[in-house]
Amino acid sequence: MMFVALASSYIFLSGNEQWKPVRIPRTFFLSTLLILTSSVTLEQARRKMPISLRQYARWLLATLLLGFAFVISQLVAWRQLVSAGVFLSSNPHSSFFYLFTGAHGLHLMGGLFGLAYLTVRSRKLLLGAEDEKRSEATEAVCLYWHFMDGLWIALFLLLWLWN
Repeated sequence: MMFVALASSYIFLSGNEQWKPVRIPRTFFLSTLLILTSSVTLEQARRKMPISLRQYARWLLATLLLGFAFVISQLVAWRQLVSAGVFLSSNPHSSFFYLFTGAHGLHLMGGLFGLAYLTVRSRKLLLGAEDEKRSEATEAVCLYWHFMDGLWIALFLLLWLWN
Protein backbone atom coordinates (compact mmCIF):
# COMPACT_ATOMS: atom_id res chain seq x y z
CA MET A 1 0.00 0.00 0.00
CA MET A 2 2.90 2.34 0.71
CA PHE A 3 4.20 1.96 -2.83
CA VAL A 4 0.73 2.53 -4.31
CA ALA A 5 0.33 5.73 -2.28
CA LEU A 6 3.78 6.91 -3.32
CA ALA A 7 3.12 6.07 -6.97
CA SER A 8 -0.12 8.07 -6.85
CA SER A 9 1.74 11.04 -5.38
CA TYR A 10 4.47 10.62 -7.98
CA ILE A 11 1.98 10.77 -10.83
CA PHE A 12 0.08 13.70 -9.31
CA LEU A 13 3.23 15.76 -8.67
CA SER A 14 4.76 15.03 -12.06
CA GLY A 15 2.88 18.04 -13.44
CA ASN A 16 4.69 20.35 -11.01
CA GLU A 17 6.82 23.05 -12.63
CA GLN A 18 9.78 22.07 -10.43
CA TRP A 19 9.65 18.52 -11.83
CA LYS A 20 12.86 17.75 -13.72
CA PRO A 21 13.04 14.20 -15.08
CA VAL A 22 15.98 12.08 -14.02
CA ARG A 23 17.66 10.06 -16.72
CA ILE A 24 17.51 6.39 -15.75
CA PRO A 25 21.03 4.99 -15.32
CA ARG A 26 21.74 2.11 -17.69
CA THR A 27 22.63 0.04 -14.65
CA PHE A 28 18.90 -0.12 -13.85
CA PHE A 29 18.35 -2.19 -16.98
CA LEU A 30 21.00 -4.62 -15.74
CA SER A 31 19.47 -4.74 -12.27
CA THR A 32 16.06 -5.45 -13.81
CA LEU A 33 17.56 -8.38 -15.70
CA LEU A 34 19.22 -9.60 -12.49
CA ILE A 35 16.02 -9.58 -10.45
CA LEU A 36 14.03 -11.25 -13.24
CA THR A 37 16.68 -13.95 -13.51
CA SER A 38 16.63 -14.39 -9.73
CA SER A 39 12.91 -15.15 -9.85
CA VAL A 40 13.60 -17.83 -12.47
CA THR A 41 16.35 -19.41 -10.37
CA LEU A 42 14.17 -19.31 -7.26
CA GLU A 43 11.36 -21.02 -9.12
CA GLN A 44 13.85 -23.69 -10.21
CA ALA A 45 14.84 -24.17 -6.56
CA ARG A 46 11.21 -24.52 -5.52
CA ARG A 47 10.60 -27.13 -8.21
CA LYS A 48 13.76 -29.09 -7.36
CA MET A 49 13.04 -29.18 -3.62
CA PRO A 50 11.07 -32.44 -3.57
CA ILE A 51 13.35 -34.06 -6.16
CA SER A 52 16.93 -33.20 -5.21
CA LEU A 53 18.11 -31.29 -2.15
CA ARG A 54 21.49 -30.65 -3.79
CA GLN A 55 19.90 -28.97 -6.79
CA TYR A 56 17.50 -27.12 -4.49
CA ALA A 57 20.49 -25.78 -2.52
CA ARG A 58 22.38 -24.78 -5.68
CA TRP A 59 19.42 -22.89 -7.15
CA LEU A 60 18.84 -21.15 -3.81
CA LEU A 61 22.46 -20.06 -3.69
CA ALA A 62 22.25 -18.77 -7.27
CA THR A 63 19.14 -16.77 -6.33
CA LEU A 64 20.85 -15.34 -3.27
CA LEU A 65 23.87 -14.27 -5.31
CA LEU A 66 21.66 -12.68 -7.96
CA GLY A 67 19.79 -10.83 -5.22
CA PHE A 68 23.02 -9.41 -3.84
CA ALA A 69 24.10 -8.48 -7.38
CA PHE A 70 20.79 -6.61 -7.77
CA VAL A 71 21.43 -4.59 -4.60
CA ILE A 72 25.01 -3.84 -5.68
CA SER A 73 23.80 -2.71 -9.11
CA GLN A 74 21.31 -0.36 -7.42
CA LEU A 75 24.12 1.16 -5.34
CA VAL A 76 26.21 1.58 -8.49
CA ALA A 77 23.26 3.35 -10.14
CA TRP A 78 22.97 5.70 -7.17
CA ARG A 79 26.68 6.52 -7.50
CA GLN A 80 26.13 7.26 -11.18
CA LEU A 81 23.28 9.59 -10.30
CA VAL A 82 25.37 11.42 -7.70
CA SER A 83 28.21 11.73 -10.25
CA ALA A 84 25.72 13.30 -12.65
CA GLY A 85 24.69 15.82 -9.98
CA VAL A 86 21.34 14.20 -9.17
CA PHE A 87 20.72 14.23 -5.42
CA LEU A 88 17.82 13.39 -3.15
CA SER A 89 16.98 17.08 -2.75
CA SER A 90 17.64 18.15 -6.37
CA ASN A 91 13.96 18.22 -7.35
CA PRO A 92 10.73 16.28 -6.70
CA HIS A 93 11.48 13.65 -9.34
CA SER A 94 14.91 12.84 -7.95
CA SER A 95 13.42 12.65 -4.44
CA PHE A 96 10.88 10.07 -5.59
CA PHE A 97 13.56 8.26 -7.54
CA TYR A 98 15.72 7.74 -4.46
CA LEU A 99 12.70 7.05 -2.25
CA PHE A 100 11.30 4.34 -4.54
CA THR A 101 14.59 2.60 -5.16
CA GLY A 102 15.72 2.89 -1.53
CA ALA A 103 12.44 1.62 -0.06
CA HIS A 104 12.42 -1.26 -2.52
CA GLY A 105 16.03 -2.07 -1.65
CA LEU A 106 15.21 -2.16 2.07
CA HIS A 107 12.27 -4.48 1.45
CA LEU A 108 14.45 -6.64 -0.79
CA MET A 109 16.92 -7.04 2.06
CA GLY A 110 14.16 -8.88 3.92
CA GLY A 111 13.93 -11.25 0.97
CA LEU A 112 17.69 -11.72 1.01
CA PHE A 113 17.49 -12.61 4.69
CA GLY A 114 14.82 -15.22 3.86
CA LEU A 115 16.93 -16.62 1.02
CA ALA A 116 19.98 -16.78 3.28
CA TYR A 117 17.93 -18.64 5.89
CA LEU A 118 16.73 -21.17 3.31
CA THR A 119 20.26 -21.58 1.94
CA VAL A 120 21.70 -22.29 5.39
CA ARG A 121 18.84 -24.70 6.17
CA SER A 122 19.37 -26.48 2.85
CA ARG A 123 23.04 -27.08 3.74
CA LYS A 124 22.00 -28.59 7.07
CA LEU A 125 19.51 -30.81 5.24
CA LEU A 126 22.26 -32.09 3.00
CA LEU A 127 24.15 -33.09 6.15
CA GLY A 128 21.20 -35.16 7.32
CA ALA A 129 19.26 -32.78 9.58
CA GLU A 130 15.47 -32.91 9.18
CA ASP A 131 13.38 -29.87 8.47
CA GLU A 132 9.63 -30.44 8.45
CA LYS A 133 8.83 -26.82 7.63
CA ARG A 134 11.14 -26.59 4.61
CA SER A 135 8.31 -26.54 2.09
CA GLU A 136 6.28 -23.87 3.89
CA ALA A 137 9.32 -21.65 4.42
CA THR A 138 10.32 -22.02 0.77
CA GLU A 139 6.80 -21.14 -0.40
CA ALA A 140 6.72 -18.05 1.83
CA VAL A 141 10.11 -16.80 0.64
CA CYS A 142 9.16 -17.50 -3.00
CA LEU A 143 5.95 -15.52 -2.67
CA TYR A 144 7.76 -12.59 -1.06
CA TRP A 145 10.61 -12.65 -3.59
CA HIS A 146 8.31 -12.82 -6.60
CA PHE A 147 6.29 -9.94 -5.15
CA MET A 148 9.49 -7.89 -4.79
CA ASP A 149 10.34 -8.77 -8.40
CA GLY A 150 6.93 -7.66 -9.66
CA LEU A 151 7.09 -4.51 -7.55
CA TRP A 152 10.49 -3.65 -9.02
CA ILE A 153 9.15 -4.08 -12.56
CA ALA A 154 6.25 -1.73 -11.75
CA LEU A 155 8.57 0.84 -10.15
CA PHE A 156 11.10 0.61 -12.95
CA LEU A 157 8.42 1.15 -15.59
CA LEU A 158 6.92 4.04 -13.62
CA LEU A 159 10.30 5.76 -13.25
CA TRP A 160 11.32 5.07 -16.83
CA LEU A 161 8.09 5.81 -18.70
CA TRP A 162 6.34 8.38 -16.50
CA ASN A 163 8.83 11.19 -16.08
